[in-house]
Amino acid sequence: MKTRLPLLTALTAALTVALAAAFVVALSGPAVAQQAASAAPRPALTVKRVLAQSGAWHQTLSGTGSIAAWQEVIIGAEIGGQRLAALNVDVGDRVRKGQLLARLSPGTLEADLAAGRAALQEAEASAREAHQTAERVKTLQDSEVLSPQAIDQALAADAAAQARVAAAKARVQADQLRLSYTQITAPDDGVISARSAVPGALVQPGQELFRLQRQGRLEWRAEVPGAELAQLKTGQLVRVQPSGAPAVEGRVRRVAPQIDPQTRNGLVYVDLKATEPLRAGLFARGDFVLGESQALTVPQSAVLLRDGFSYVFRLDGNKVRETKVQIGRREGHRVEVRSGLAAGAAVVESGVGFLADGDTVRVANGGGDSVPAAK
Repeated sequence: MKTRLPLLTALTAALTVALAAAFVVALSGPAVAQQAASAAPRPALTVKRVLAQSGAWHQTLSGTGSIAAWQEVIIGAEIGGQRLAALNVDVGDRVRKGQLLARLSPGTLEADLAAGRAALQEAEASAREAHQTAERVKTLQDSEVLSPQAIDQALAADAAAQARVAAAKARVQADQLRLSYTQITAPDDGVISARSAVPGALVQPGQELFRLQRQGRLEWRAEVPGAELAQLKTGQLVRVQPSGAPAVEGRVRRVAPQIDPQTRNGLVYVDLKATEPLRAGLFARGDFVLGESQALTVPQSAVLLRDGFSYVFRLDGNKVRETKVQIGRREGHRVEVRSGLAAGAAVVESGVGFLADGDTVRVANGGGDSVPAAK
């Protein structure tokens, strides 16, 4: 019995040592594998080389704002109490000056005009009689047949009759004018931008029926920092990019004489070329072309934005070097590099998001800027 106890104790100790060794190996296995993986060389990426180019670029000033009608005319009714009998145009229609847009029911206006014309004829008849009487009386002024009082009365009756004729003519003209107001016409060439008129509705004086964009002209009302307004002048070229529409060109028409005290921005009015996709109300960004200046540029795809800073990857043999740069203007697919890079420097053209400083790469042979891979 005493002999078995030392043997059992020895076996238990050996088993404990073996389990501890296995546990240590199990724990160290992933670390060893990870260290081996990190020690393995990273696969080289194939990249294309491009050179930083220096050239003349437009010097611009940016602004934002909305597209609006150059002038919008509210077309309304000038008389009330009449029903809208006909509508001849709808939203989006192009109209000419004087074109009939809508017609109101004349109601009693035609009857009023007829009565006024009859009253005018009556007044003219009475005036002719009074005038003839006055002419006969004038021939008897030097005789004693009529008293001076009778002569004065005849001349006064003639003058009163002429006045009644003038008043009747004025009433006829007013009735004609009111009747003409039942024909609602376009005050100028343009495009109908809104229509609130409803056929059969009873129209009131001054009620809005249509809105007209005069001559179909649109403008960009850009907000520009007040300190920069002095650089803008009438006639300057502007490149405008509306949201959801192709870019258009315009010219500065007017610069606002005052600045908004809340935003410290001033308005600049830019005449735009009329294009079909352009609509009033669109938001747009634009650049005012101030002149030309030299700029060092690279493709936008060569710039990596990280933590609020801009970087490019310079090619140094078969290695890439992450270089911090300062970015400026953008035009098309290229961007200006204001500092951090020299003209003619070779950088990676695209795929920079997959690179890190010091990575080994293969440079593709594919054009004037590409170079053979370093050996």
